[in-house]
Amino acid sequence: MSETVKLYTLSTCSHCKAAKKFLADHGVSYHCRDVDLLSGDERKQTIEEVKKYNPACSFPTILIGGRVIVGFNEAAIREALGI
Repeated sequence: MSETVKLYTLSTCSHCKAAKKFLADHGVSYHCRDVDLLSGDERKQTIEEVKKYNPACSFPTILIGGRVIVGFNEAAIREALGI
């Protein structure tokens, strides 16, 4: 799997935790940002980044290659990863 996987999450969100667990259980490496643990300009910039992909700014927002998946949608994640 050569797709880049990036997650924007909240540290306390159960759907975000489920997405992280799903990826880990399938051996998928990913880059994750817990937006609620950021502060100041870093937090503002990251929220603006999320809004580019997901205007509602809801979590998790998952980027797999060029695809955006909002929420923990296992079927869409599997399809995007080809697993």
